[in-house]
Amino acid sequence: MAKSKAKKEEESIFDALALLEQEMNIPSDYMIEKISNAIRIALKKSNNGNDDIEIRIEPENKLFAVYIRKKVVEEVTDSGREVLLDVALKTDPLAEVGSTVALKQDPKQFGRIAAQTAKHIIHQGIRDVEKGQVAEEFQSRHQELVTATVDRIIPDTGDVVVKIGDHDVVLTRNEQVGNEHFEVGDLIKVYVVDVKVGDRTTRTTISRTHPGMVKRLFETEVPEIFDGTVIIKSVSREAGSRTKIAVWSNDESVDPVGACIGPRGSRVTKIVDELGGEKIDIIKYSEDLSEYIAKALSPADVTSVEILDEASRSCRVTVPASQLSLAIGNKGQNARLAARLTGWKIDIRSEEEMRAERETAEQEEEDDELLFADEESEAEEPAEEAVEEAEEESEESEESEEQTEE
Repeated sequence: MAKSKAKKEEESIFDALALLEQEMNIPSDYMIEKISNAIRIALKKSNNGNDDIEIRIEPENKLFAVYIRKKVVEEVTDSGREVLLDVALKTDPLAEVGSTVALKQDPKQFGRIAAQTAKHIIHQGIRDVEKGQVAEEFQSRHQELVTATVDRIIPDTGDVVVKIGDHDVVLTRNEQVGNEHFEVGDLIKVYVVDVKVGDRTTRTTISRTHPGMVKRLFETEVPEIFDGTVIIKSVSREAGSRTKIAVWSNDESVDPVGACIGPRGSRVTKIVDELGGEKIDIIKYSEDLSEYIAKALSPADVTSVEILDEASRSCRVTVPASQLSLAIGNKGQNARLAARLTGWKIDIRSEEEMRAERETAEQEEEDDELLFADEESEAEEPAEEAVEEAEEESEESEESEEQTEE
């Protein structure tokens, strides 16, 4: 016997739920809850606020039934809550005036507005699940390196829309390296900086300028970093130009700098290529602060490091005159990167400057000593004169006493 039209429609609902779960990974239980809420709201609206409603949706039995309970009356004054006896008897032969019957509903009779309400809530449920899935997917990739496909480029802003999985994410212009140029279809690596889940959307920030991208690239290319033998202590970066990275080895037999460079520079070369030729200085981290600061200023040679104030984390570095411009770098870049890498304020001076300062300080000290000596000498002269005067007065007094005795 052919299935009734109503039965086919009920089964099609469960087929749709199964398809949503299979293709969009939206759980059937979640959608059943949303559908039930939508139907309940729609029925309540079309029955003057009557919320005495029972909804049974059982995918395993392919059962879909909706009932609303109404009071049996002789004369209906509230169609949403009351039903005539002859109508109630069709559903329940034992119905009588004053009793309550559960009337099975046909979803087709909900009306246009009710159907639209149900549709909206179901769609909202789907969006909520999709948003949750996007948030979960990207939160699992937070501060990770992912491969994205360039989908389109926005000429007015320079922003690039990339696809990560099935999702579109915007790589804004200020998160791109200045000299980069993309074409639709390019595969690029991006760093997931942040994931913020809002009421309506999930906002994902991706970047190619973040220092974390360099760190993840080294973790990908250097097995010793991946397995924890070599540790990245700090990274400072000016994207597209230069990066400094400080590394440390937990194994004395493993050279952390050599591990990052790789055989014939193979490992660091891959990273430089990925970053479009950006220069990378790899230095060995040291617990000796002076040594660490000196190495951070490489490729310049440092003569000495003087800690000025530990509280404000400031120091003075002395370099040969021939190394001064190298230590400071083009427009101060090398000094800035070294300061960010170490977390210390670095005042760079040449040996000649320091020598001149010392000589000036010594000369000032000598001048102060001479001035002090002159002041003492000037102070002594009046004292000597006073002593002489006192002695003269004493002699005169003695002579006067002698004359009196005579």
